[in-house]
Amino acid sequence: MGILEKIAEIEAEMNRTQKNKATMGHLGLLKARLAKLRRELIEPKGGGGGAGEGFDVAKTGDARIGFVGFPSVGKSTLLSNLAGVYSEVAAYEFTTLTTVPGVIRYKGAKVQLLDLPGIIEGAKDGKGRGKQVIAVARTAGLIFIVLDVLKPLQHKNLIEKELEGFGIRLNKEPPQIGFKRKDKGGINLQTLVTQSELDLDLVKTILNEYKIHNADIVLRVDSTSEELIDMIEGNRVYIPCIYLLNKIDQISIEELEVIYKIPHCVPISAHHKWNFDDLLEKMWNYLGLTRIYTKPKGQLPDYTSPVVLKDGKSSIEEFANKLHRSLLKEFKYALVWGSSVRHQPQKVGKDHILNDEDVVQIVKKV
Repeated sequence: MGILEKIAEIEAEMNRTQKNKATMGHLGLLKARLAKLRRELIEPKGGGGGAGEGFDVAKTGDARIGFVGFPSVGKSTLLSNLAGVYSEVAAYEFTTLTTVPGVIRYKGAKVQLLDLPGIIEGAKDGKGRGKQVIAVARTAGLIFIVLDVLKPLQHKNLIEKELEGFGIRLNKEPPQIGFKRKDKGGINLQTLVTQSELDLDLVKTILNEYKIHNADIVLRVDSTSEELIDMIEGNRVYIPCIYLLNKIDQISIEELEVIYKIPHCVPISAHHKWNFDDLLEKMWNYLGLTRIYTKPKGQLPDYTSPVVLKDGKSSIEEFANKLHRSLLKEFKYALVWGSSVRHQPQKVGKDHILNDEDVVQIVKKV
């Protein structure tokens, strides 16, 4: 029996099994087996393969956004109108057959846009060229899921299921689960809050499927078996996502007001370039970029070309490394102007965390 048949068999059994306290252990075991099979599908034994011809696009700029959606929802039109890059557009399905890159500049940052070929249901199982498409999506710092506002929102659920099956977690944080293997001592489970699903028996059942018999597990929040499996697998990517409901020129104002209430959603018309300002502002917020301006000694700050740092990596050390790797060897201290300091300027060390639009002057050792 092949991997796809085994996956289908397990999914069918999970659908047949009623979810209650008595079946938790069995369902946890099935979920672990399913995750292991999906890993084999994503990372076949023997390696090799890669993203595939036309999909391997070199990273450029300060951030990368992948456009994901079913065929003919307007991804190519959106890319063309956002970036001015030609991407063949036609009124029939499956026009874009390779990854088409484009670049936009926004608030001083250079953002790479990737128009990925339309995925189809079953992409995570290797149908179409879905595996290559989603492999590229895993490298993005932000995903735009482009949906046709006229088609059922079940398309949203289908795409999420495909991405989930490929180890992509949308708008989620990594599980707050401590996991440490050890040589002996059995399974030690520590729960810092009351658990509604996981208990020692279920944890042991899941770990046993992975042949893990000695480990320390700490559950810091109310966690699920899926989150425990994600932690064990260790190959999940956590990517922010914005849902773009395209073709709003074909719906009423009342319908538009309802759409605006959907979380992580921006209604647009790619063809008419409607609501691009809202889209770009939300894009900026979800990317979490930090712009830092340089100030050479005795000169005014350079506000034209900020150094752009990724969220969580905005220390003076990261800033200096982005400018030049050798700077830290000569680093004495930095002067900072902006919201991250109390005094203007303030002398700081390399561990100081910068805020968006701070101004920095590096002072070298004499």
